[in-house]
Amino acid sequence: MASEYLDLVVNKASQYATIINSNTPDFIQVGLPSIDRPFGIYLWPIFNEFANLITRGKFNPDQFKYVFNETFMSTWYEVIGAVIAYYFIINVGQLIFKKLSPLKLNFLFQTHNLYLTIISLTLDLLLFEQVFPHVWQNGILEGVCSPNAWHQKVVVIYYLNYLTKYLEFIDTLFLVVKKKKIIFLHSYHHGATALLCFIQLNGETSVSWVPILLNLSVHVIMYWYYFLAARGIKVWWKRYVTIGQIVQFVLDLIFVYFTTYTFYAEKYSRELGINLPNFGTCYGTPFAAASGVIILSSYLVLFVLLYIKIYSKKSSTNTKKK
Repeated sequence: MASEYLDLVVNKASQYATIINSNTPDFIQVGLPSIDRPFGIYLWPIFNEFANLITRGKFNPDQFKYVFNETFMSTWYEVIGAVIAYYFIINVGQLIFKKLSPLKLNFLFQTHNLYLTIISLTLDLLLFEQVFPHVWQNGILEGVCSPNAWHQKVVVIYYLNYLTKYLEFIDTLFLVVKKKKIIFLHSYHHGATALLCFIQLNGETSVSWVPILLNLSVHVIMYWYYFLAARGIKVWWKRYVTIGQIVQFVLDLIFVYFTTYTFYAEKYSRELGINLPNFGTCYGTPFAAASGVIILSSYLVLFVLLYIKIYSKKSSTNTKKK
């Protein structure tokens, strides 16, 4: 009985999907969720059409090619210049605002967090749509080590994710004009992440989708929390935003440590005759692999220390009150 009912639902859903597809533009393709179409609708064609529309054809995701030293923000001069400018502005800004009254800018702050929530969610879903079928069909090892995981659509998403790191610099500017305390982790994290994403984009590391997918997922929750807080809405899950960031870096490092180890183990076994157990090489450059390990490890340490500092202090305060 259950199987017959399920078949009936599937048939009805397929009929409705056919009707929808026959009455909508070609870039909207609805169907039952599957491995190749995890959301029941192909998101990439919609994204491609929308990007073409709002940029008037200047940015076509289907035809985009990232070229080092040619594409916008693809040179070391641009990246280092942007990061230095970021640190210069926030430090000079803090000095200037010592003598000024803090600015609220609540509407702009809400808008900033809302569009970053939407951008993060969009890129997160697009990346999942590209990665999930490949990993499901070929396995996780193939998914994080094979050059087949580094294809044109994934590069487009990586590049757009990289550009959002400069938008996130505005987070710190809001803290400056509001005269809020800027902790080292906050300012360091923003500058280092822009640099890390640039290195990984050029290093073409196949495992990059893991940190990016997790980071986008956490950012959806984090920026949505900031948006709600700016609207004066109190949420009970603030603590879990920090926990989510810590879990994110732990998972990142599991994959990054594994792929970096097997990359070097295979390399030394082959070139130096050292018999180290490995799972074969992983696609990417040694510099990108080393940079990922160092920067992500520093994030984990800093976030754990922050969590201990904030919530152990709160627990101590609550104990004293009792």
